[in-house]
Amino acid sequence: MAEEKESTSVPLSQDDPEDPAKAPLTSSNSSSREACCYVLQSWVSKKFMTGCVVLFPVAVTFFITWWFIQFVDGFFSPLYEGLGIDIFGLGFITSLLFVFLVGVFVSSWMGATVFWLGEWLIKKMPFVRHIYSASKQISSAISPDQNTTAFKEVAIIRHPREGEYAFGFITSTVTLQRDDGDEELCSVYVPTNHLYIGDIFLVNSKDVIRPNLSIREGIEIIVSGGMTMPQIISPVERTPRQSDRIPLNRLST
Repeated sequence: MAEEKESTSVPLSQDDPEDPAKAPLTSSNSSSREACCYVLQSWVSKKFMTGCVVLFPVAVTFFITWWFIQFVDGFFSPLYEGLGIDIFGLGFITSLLFVFLVGVFVSSWMGATVFWLGEWLIKKMPFVRHIYSASKQISSAISPDQNTTAFKEVAIIRHPREGEYAFGFITSTVTLQRDDGDEELCSVYVPTNHLYIGDIFLVNSKDVIRPNLSIREGIEIIVSGGMTMPQIISPVERTPRQSDRIPLNRLST
């Protein structure tokens, strides 16, 4: 019996997991697997985020475009469905043609008169007139026909203190009569929270920097939070050359 116990004790000591000869090898293999898993996980995560960054603007653009087409198509598609015509996109094309014809009609004397009467009636409504007024200001700001209510120019002023600049829009000019002479001031609208929620500053015309940006480009810069800011901004008073272009933070008196 003693011999049998001794014979069985030998293999048990050989299979001991705490054998110091095998421990370093097991630890090395485990560290290698963890390192490989970490590298693979980091690579997959990076490529996945790269795919998200590439596909996100494409998906948003496709979604908004598809929603816009369906929305516009819904104005006239019920009319064609009543006539038994079921062609997707026909209502969208009809809506675009309708908008074009409205633009042609309003550009005429008769159309302008009808539009003026309709606008007069809307402005008499208690609640609707405020919505219409705000919507008209937005459309006037980006209208190709720059009227008295639209933004005139994109402006850069020193605000809130010296050495800092703010984007704004010139809405009008005013002459300030003083004892030592008249001073021409520009009414500069600087958006703060929203495009039509902001502050109005009266700035001397000589202190207003007029960049080479259109009204639409200025609105895009503000709405996008500055993400569409061009790398180089030059005043419109001079034609920039390749050698004398300077960044915005170096524009000074």
